[in-house]
Amino acid sequence: MLDQARDVLAGEKAWIVGGAVRDELLGRPLVDLDIACREPEAAARRYARRSEGAPFPLSERHGAWRVALSDERTVDFTPLPNGIHEDLTTRDFTINAIARPLEGGEPLDPFGGLGDLDRKTLRAVAPGIFRDDPLRLLRAVRLEEELGFKLDGETERLVQASAGLVTKPAGERILAELVRLGRAGFERLDELGLLAPLGGSLERLGSLGDTTSDMRLVAVFGDRLGQLPVSNELRRYAGKLLRAELPPDLSPRAIHRFRRATEPWADEAARFAGGDPALERAIAEARANEPAEPLLRGDELLLPAGPEIGEWLERIAEERAAGTISTREEALELVRSGGQSSRH
Repeated sequence: MLDQARDVLAGEKAWIVGGAVRDELLGRPLVDLDIACREPEAAARRYARRSEGAPFPLSERHGAWRVALSDERTVDFTPLPNGIHEDLTTRDFTINAIARPLEGGEPLDPFGGLGDLDRKTLRAVAPGIFRDDPLRLLRAVRLEEELGFKLDGETERLVQASAGLVTKPAGERILAELVRLGRAGFERLDELGLLAPLGGSLERLGSLGDTTSDMRLVAVFGDRLGQLPVSNELRRYAGKLLRAELPPDLSPRAIHRFRRATEPWADEAARFAGGDPALERAIAEARANEPAEPLLRGDELLLPAGPEIGEWLERIAEERAAGTISTREEALELVRSGGQSSRH
């Protein structure tokens, strides 16, 4: 990435800025690159041709461009209307306000970001950073967790004083930060007064132990998760977990009914609802032993088209799981008898 950028901007004054410099200094992998230069659009288009990436405007208002690469990494080109010093004053935290000349050389560090990197401290560049972009409230917590850093006292007070702004960014931007938070991140949001304005609570999260990102979101936001621009798949997942009711016992019938209500996430629903390992083992066993084919198809029931066919197929599947029927003939007899199985 860097070599291609140097070739594209050879002979021009350009700077590597933001998280790319920070991560390089911390020895972290370089995932995304942010370059400040005089003509971002022209640089982005040249870089895209060399890298076979896709260029597009990132901010028409500010003139920034992004090149999306095939490996999901990105290279951003941002303008320098008033020089690199002015650019760095607009950054959020001092560790992100360090610039390095693209062609090589010593870093430019007007706000003491290098010292804060050594101290593992997250410090605001200026008092107005959260007013200028309230998403930085969430980013502060995410960076604390990802980097193992800690907000300095004054910046923490600024976060708490600005907590009412946390709902201002677009939902897509809020969600992008939330999905990157672990348990400690959500606990920190709550500590700083940022979670409640977003509609979140730690009540469910406390009993879950280690979880996936999706389960954390469901646990923290519950039905309010639908207020964020989540995918339809995540909405379905949330619905299954939030409405899951533990089976009364571990009988095959009870496990079948629980699975019917919660699959394809029955094991996660069991954990979310407070089930014990025995329930998860029973679910795994039922999945492993599930027949490959049903005993009957809908057109074999000799019933008029309608919802009754689906109801009977569900009934047959349940009785098969419970062990009261096991053959096609027994399934047909169940239907003919109006639901009274001959096996007990």
